Amino acid sequence: MKKFIISIDQGTTSTRSILFDLNGKPIFTSQLEFKQYFPKNGWVEHDPDEIWFSTLKTLKQVIKKAHKMRGCILSIGITNQRETTILWNKQTGKPIYNAIVWQDRRTTNICSNLKKRSLEKSFRKKTGLVIDPYFSGTKIKWIIENIKKSKKLIKEKNLLFGTVDTFLIWKLTNKKKHLTDATNASRTLLYNINSNKWDVEILKKLKIPKSILPDVKNSADEFGFTDKKIVGEIIPINAVLGDQQAAAFGHACFERGSVKSTYGTGAFAIMNTGKKKIFSKNKLLTTILFRINNKNTYALEGSIFIAGAGIQWLRDKLKLINNVHETEKIIKSKKNNNGVFLVPAFVGLGAPYWIPTSKGIITGLTRNSDWKDLVKATVESVAYQSYDLFESMRKDGLKAKAPEEIHFVRDATLDDVCAIADLEFELNGIRREKDYEFFTINESGHWGVSVFESANGKIEGFLCSVNSDGSKMLGPGVMRQAQHAESLIYHELDKRHRGNSPVFLIPVNQGDLVKSLYGWGARNCEMHLCQVLGDCPPMNGVTMPTFMPAPG
Repeated sequence: MKKFIISIDQGTTSTRSILFDLNGKPIFTSQLEFKQYFPKNGWVEHDPDEIWFSTLKTLKQVIKKAHKMRGCILSIGITNQRETTILWNKQTGKPIYNAIVWQDRRTTNICSNLKKRSLEKSFRKKTGLVIDPYFSGTKIKWIIENIKKSKKLIKEKNLLFGTVDTFLIWKLTNKKKHLTDATNASRTLLYNINSNKWDVEILKKLKIPKSILPDVKNSADEFGFTDKKIVGEIIPINAVLGDQQAAAFGHACFERGSVKSTYGTGAFAIMNTGKKKIFSKNKLLTTILFRINNKNTYALEGSIFIAGAGIQWLRDKLKLINNVHETEKIIKSKKNNNGVFLVPAFVGLGAPYWIPTSKGIITGLTRNSDWKDLVKATVESVAYQSYDLFESMRKDGLKAKAPEEIHFVRDATLDDVCAIADLEFELNGIRREKDYEFFTINESGHWGVSVFESANGKIEGFLCSVNSDGSKMLGPGVMRQAQHAESLIYHELDKRHRGNSPVFLIPVNQGDLVKSLYGWGARNCEMHLCQVLGDCPPMNGVTMPTFMPAPG
């Protein structure tokens, strides 16, 4: 019998249920869009019953497909739009108000008042988040203060809160389980990521009763079983993650320093910071990436509110396109944007600006502007926002740990040139002593040469680099071992290339070295093939080639 798992992906504009085999291969997908409601400027709502209907319908279609393939379903996992807030009657199961979506800005005044009370620093230290309408806490407060029946239900202990995952679990288990996971809890502005508990002081300040909150579990845990009367069969629910954390998990961001960036309704970048919580100086968020076996892995996150939603705006509101795929052809047809720019602050601005009162702006329009310029500007706005996000993450992110043998590295002198040339000749049969003399003398002030000198005084590696307006590059260099290379690269980057992004070439067979450099934030630009005349013997040690004009 074939075995499957199901993932429920409940997003901002649609719900998908996906059938996977045990190798992680998607077998079948069912997807349904649902309506977006905009009752006032800055307000964004969903009908919770429509979310539930789309979830149940797609889930049943996937289950039906599994049965047709004579397979059994081992487990269900849920990933969901985060921060979106639902409150419902515990007895009837009916929501007391529409779901207030993460993009909603109606609690701007509530947030402003909290800031005026000088609470932002305290909230940030406890939750890792900024005070912003984005998060669930102020949305809950608004519903309690504005929906009359809520206070009565609180007194009766019949009011429940949940982000979308919690609401779906409660419905799928037929009212048996009121649960969430640590990643979703960490997006409410109510959860203390240091104590791993709902924060009593914050709850008091927002006047939110703890009784309405779900229990918080690991991201991989037992979340109950689907009810046969509801779903048609009993299936365990064993994993829950907020959508962006799930994306990071799916991109295998398991190691400290790994980053994912994804683009949907909004755009989100997440960096795995391991056990360390980094509190941003550049307005990024500190959040829980996942919790496994009661141990948190943390992340640094930046959130862009409008990405794909901007394309939807072009399609649904302005009627400039019929489908999202048209944008690619339109952009390719335009050589430039003709000076037209869009700031898509349709629901305020997220990271790294956090200006909830911002409105959208189109600038640069002339008589020569056309509708295609606006399409191009909308797509480009995602790139500009992403750039600002990545710059903030670069400034705040993990600092590379100096290699253990860095103390063996020093700047080269003219007395080292002969030993440098001898090492390269020994390993690769090349001698270019005059080149290294030229680099070491460094009359231009652009060159640097460092050496790895072992405890016995022997030169085990060297590395040159150039930092000029025309070239920022590491190489050439030759090292006996990868650890020598790692120490030399670290030295050159730290001493001569701070704030730059130099280019350098690493042999692809040096897997451990490449992995270390990825951990520092290095990335592949392009692959290079070196052309030679005649036979090319294999390089020994670690050789970092480069191309440069010969000194005069």
